[in-house]
Amino acid sequence: MHYIKALNYGMKRVVADDFPLTLRFIRELHEKLMYKARATHFSDPGEFRKSQNWIGGTRPDNAKFVPPPVDEMQRALTDLENYMYGEDSTLTVIKAGLLHAQFETIHPFLDGNGRTGRMLITFYLWKEKFLEKPVLFLSSYFKKHQQLYYEKLFGYHNGIVADWIDFFLDGVIEIANEAIDIVGKITVLRQQDMEKIQTLGKRASESAIKVLPKLYGQPVVNVAVIQGWTGFTRAGAQTVIDRFIELNILSKKDKDRKYGQSYIYDKYVSLFNAP
Repeated sequence: MHYIKALNYGMKRVVADDFPLTLRFIRELHEKLMYKARATHFSDPGEFRKSQNWIGGTRPDNAKFVPPPVDEMQRALTDLENYMYGEDSTLTVIKAGLLHAQFETIHPFLDGNGRTGRMLITFYLWKEKFLEKPVLFLSSYFKKHQQLYYEKLFGYHNGIVADWIDFFLDGVIEIANEAIDIVGKITVLRQQDMEKIQTLGKRASESAIKVLPKLYGQPVVNVAVIQGWTGFTRAGAQTVIDRFIELNILSKKDKDRKYGQSYIYDKYVSLFNAP
């Protein structure tokens, strides 16, 4: 949820406010990502670190990796920002991989560097018009190959750049292919569920058609959400939900819960978890 909030915030900032991808933008993303979010220690949301940090070990002299000290960090961040906007012959997708690895090398926040650096990839590719929206979710690839991800990043820290780029590009290919496959399955599911809705009476199907498209953006709902989408009374919203349950589109999320029940578009959600 923090990731989605930060993503929506960043999109609005860039589009509505015509805001460039700058160090300030990165700090704002970090603030949205880390506000009340999981953290191993104080993350100081939205602020670059003012003290030395390290990765692995109990102190800098036994750590696996020590990022640059604060004064060098500031210089490195300025270089990163300039590189982001610099004109060169580097292919855009490769440049996105270099930006991520360099950001993780600088490690400018006390916590949440990985989350922010992964989001930086998608926003950069979006800014360069390689993505219609910043939704290339490489986090799942990095999580799936977590140990290899760390190995390739540490290799990058030590100047082994090509191996990191190979790993990064493999991730882009895998996630892009998965996305194409999932979109195809969503299209089939949508068609099947539209056919179910068409079996309802005229008024019932008109109500259902107001709800189904919105479930693709928010697949877990309750009565209040349906009311907000449709303007129906509480009883009317519950009637729509009941019809969706009968059509095997929605199901109860917490079957043992008596009050405040939520409902899930389970077939849709399961497409994202399929092997």
